[in-house]
Amino acid sequence: MKAHFECVVLDCPEPRALAEFYRSILGGDVDKPDQRWSLADGSATLHLDTGFVLLFQPVEDYRPPQWPDSTRPQQMHLDFAVPDLDEAQTEVLANGATLLDDQEGWRVYADPAGHPFCLVRDWWSAKA
Repeated sequence: MKAHFECVVLDCPEPRALAEFYRSILGGDVDKPDQRWSLADGSATLHLDTGFVLLFQPVEDYRPPQWPDSTRPQQMHLDFAVPDLDEAQTEVLANGATLLDDQEGWRVYADPAGHPFCLVRDWWSAKA
């Protein structure tokens, strides 16, 4: 059996707000009509130009992960390659992210719902 990758699903308290946050980083369309999902439950989607989809689903008693506390682990995180870390950091912080860790070549943030994500140096663009 060969599965088809469908999307990444993130639990959160405010799906539409989190979809808009990630749209500010990645572009794309929030809640684009798609026969694969019904958004009647308060979920939201972000459809990227690449065809990739992020689905945000509401959770009533949502408890965000804590970086780097393993008692409330990150569970999963997203990495985004950017050409300029400082410029990208300014933008994500202005849109509601919180800086968690600053390393050489990558930085860890929390989105507005507390999910960790990383901005990493886009090494492929640097080689071109």
